[in-house]
Amino acid sequence: MDGVLFDSMPGHAQSWSEAMHRYGFDFDPMDAYLNEGRTGFSVIAEYIEQKHHRPATQTELDEIYGLKTRLFAELGAARPVDGIGEVLTYLKQQERLIYIVTGSGQLSLFERLEQTFPGIFSRDRMVTAFDVRHGKPDPEPYLIAWQKSGVLKEEAVVVENAPLGVQAGHAAGIMTIGVNTGPLAPETLSNAGADIVFPDMHALLHLIQQPDF
Repeated sequence: MDGVLFDSMPGHAQSWSEAMHRYGFDFDPMDAYLNEGRTGFSVIAEYIEQKHHRPATQTELDEIYGLKTRLFAELGAARPVDGIGEVLTYLKQQERLIYIVTGSGQLSLFERLEQTFPGIFSRDRMVTAFDVRHGKPDPEPYLIAWQKSGVLKEEAVVVENAPLGVQAGHAAGIMTIGVNTGPLAPETLSNAGADIVFPDMHALLHLIQQPDF
């Protein structure tokens, strides 16, 4: 979702950095890009483990993630990633199955998707933080989506903008395309296991419009 459908990562980077600093953690905005795709609780738990050498309490997880969520909401809704509307419209016209695999736990996620991309997505083709035991970079989220789809692995494609998401798609054994919509160097995605790396969604659209795709 973030960085693929919505240009929301700058806001996430800002809100993550501010929330973590308020609780005494050294968290640069770039860290948000490197941790993108993981569940919020897992990010917080890792930083607490590193700093305090103990597991995070549920209260700490709830408070820090709650603050991060409020700070992000104050920034307002992010616009769609440039070119993603055309990609989704073409896939829908071609009757391709479109699944969302996200570390997000936003309860209003589907309503926002329907408002921004009407008629593209369905609730039963979403894998969120509520559906997995292990978030990205673990392959579980993409394996769940693949199993739901009923297609062969060679018929599936993962589209990712984040290194941890790329790792998850690659580990699931599915062709993984990296679209670099953020500030990371392109080789960050290729080194994470992306089969192809594109600079934007327009390049991805050109690929999927080819007769042999």
